[in-house]
Amino acid sequence: MPGYKSAKQKSPLTETERDLSGPSAGDVSEEGFVTIDNVSMNYGDFTALCSTSLSIPRGRICGFVGSDGAGKTTLLRMVATMLRPASGQILLGGVDVVKSRRRAKTIIGYMPQRFGLYEDLTVEENVDFFMDIFGIHRDERAQRKERFLGFSNLLPFVDRLAGNLSGGMKQKLGLACVLVHQPQVLVLDEPTNGVDPVSRQEFWDILFQMRREESVTILISTAYLDEGEGCDLLALMHRSKLLDSGPPEVVRGSFSDLEEAMIHRIQEADEELIHDSFTL
Repeated sequence: MPGYKSAKQKSPLTETERDLSGPSAGDVSEEGFVTIDNVSMNYGDFTALCSTSLSIPRGRICGFVGSDGAGKTTLLRMVATMLRPASGQILLGGVDVVKSRRRAKTIIGYMPQRFGLYEDLTVEENVDFFMDIFGIHRDERAQRKERFLGFSNLLPFVDRLAGNLSGGMKQKLGLACVLVHQPQVLVLDEPTNGVDPVSRQEFWDILFQMRREESVTILISTAYLDEGEGCDLLALMHRSKLLDSGPPEVVRGSFSDLEEAMIHRIQEADEELIHDSFTL
């Protein structure tokens, strides 16, 4: 099925890393830090997102998986204040992303599928540019540059043009750039798509570190089901609807792996849709 890559391939996320990645996946009873309440989005007559509700506690990684065109990117763009919902409400730590958009933007780090690095600038110049945008003062600049380029393993490459970086290094630089203002919420749209396994591992190491040390809440869409298995929560989407959500083991249920569970749930939803169309 288009839209994801099998969890049966060798995972870049080891069992040890899953165990140490953060709070227990089953402990999700905390009050939601990211609250998505009955949100919909339409483009003319096309429904891109239909009455979606989801609550994500602070310091959790929520992975969005599902078929192509399911509405994952649309939902993440609305959380990141890039799109205005047609209806419903999105709150980030109590801040309404529509009514208080400017304030919400200060607590969000957003990395779209095609992140806008300046390839004719060096690694350091790209980071400096984003610190300028966020108004980071001189006494903080050196410290943050050292930190975010350090754990991204990019310090040896500060003078290299971004256009000369490998795909994985570009993604790590993009992540460093969206982290410089120390956001409380990270919104990442398929950031590891097409990246080699080693770089994927390093990218997730950074996410686990940010969640563990800073309690950053992370919303990430992924085409790799092994990455989905490593999240605290999963949101399964198909045809503009949220089909299921919860810890990976709950979404997986009695099936042998997440792939089988997803295929079953999506086929079940499609059968219900076909049945409904014949009974109208």
